[in-house]
Amino acid sequence: MTITFITGANKGLGRETARRLIEYGHTVLVGARDREQGEEAAAALGARYVAIDVTDDASVAAAAENVAGHEGRIDVLINNAGVHGPVGDPGDLTAADALAVLDVNVIGVVRTTTAFLPLLRRSDDPVIVNVSSGMGSLALTHDPDRPESHVVVPLYTSSKAALTMLTTQYAKGLEGIRVNAADPGYTATDLNGHSGPQTVTEGTDAIVALATEEPGAGTGRFIDRHGEIAWS
Repeated sequence: MTITFITGANKGLGRETARRLIEYGHTVLVGARDREQGEEAAAALGARYVAIDVTDDASVAAAAENVAGHEGRIDVLINNAGVHGPVGDPGDLTAADALAVLDVNVIGVVRTTTAFLPLLRRSDDPVIVNVSSGMGSLALTHDPDRPESHVVVPLYTSSKAALTMLTTQYAKGLEGIRVNAADPGYTATDLNGHSGPQTVTEGTDAIVALATEEPGAGTGRFIDRHGEIAWS
């Protein structure tokens, strides 16, 4: 049975991904910082809750140790936890703002990936899915026909651009592990005040697709719900 660990899985895209993967037969571990919300989500979904704060080294290490002691391995790691950061005038940004966003969206992925690599390497078909965004694409954010070009979210967009590049480097450097990135698209979640036109189910299509591929599927790809998109 496929064992999948998802960060930020107590709500939004993470929770819906968990629900759908359970329907696929995965054993899902709901990773979340908030214990009450995480336990509620896990109980409602039929999953197991694992406490994890991706900004805290000790918390991430404890989560990996928890999984090592219970399941002994994972087959799929979905780095989903993310924060939005300030919207609008970048002249008001502070270093603290930048550190807070990058600590979750980029450094948190590094922390979690490094901690869970020993568990992934016990799998016959290890997979990492990084939940990125078209908001980090230079091409999409410069295309006036795309919604990504009409929003100024300087730290979120920068962090997702960094995450897509990090994904390509992991894909090149982690032998035997498939590492890909998913763009959920503009989806109605708490992150955007539920303003997106896509449902949360539509927003998880790309994530679920990457998490349920057959062994031997490609690595180093960036996909949305319609298929593969260019790294740009």
